[in-house]
Amino acid sequence: HGCHVAHCPSSNLKLTSGFAPVAAMLAAGVNVGIGTDGAASNNRLDVLGEARTAALLAKAVAGRADVLPAHAALRAATLAGARGLGLEARIGSLQPGKDADLVAVSLDRPELTPCYDPVSHLLYCASREDVRHVWVQGRPVVIDRRLVRIDAKGLESLAFLWHTAILEQISHT
Repeated sequence: HGCHVAHCPSSNLKLTSGFAPVAAMLAAGVNVGIGTDGAASNNRLDVLGEARTAALLAKAVAGRADVLPAHAALRAATLAGARGLGLEARIGSLQPGKDADLVAVSLDRPELTPCYDPVSHLLYCASREDVRHVWVQGRPVVIDRRLVRIDAKGLESLAFLWHTAILEQISHT
């Protein structure tokens, strides 16, 4: 039917809404992208962690270790998600003319060595804490793990204000 699936495995686990039959969907030709859902059902909102969880769950659900290998999981987190949104011509892969949203992940910590397959390592070993640089539409937003276009202290202050306001609303209900 030409549908696409946004697979949000941590949200599904947290809400106990079941296990997505990823292997069956892929075998049927369904485009499966990786999502995080929202903060209410996925506190980390970490797409790299979601790709790892999706790959591991797909293997467990299918009972086969060859389901959703690292390269396919990375594709699900990038190009398949863009395809599901109808944006694959603009985002989702590194090609001339596409928006350059990039993430540089450092694999130089001792626990991340040796590295034989960078994609497998990215998916199964690294984490969002290993992200060193981020560029959005070719412009840097994180350099050496520091926000460069957002005032971090101001952001923390704003988050605290919202935290306080929400707590006040909750206590009045």
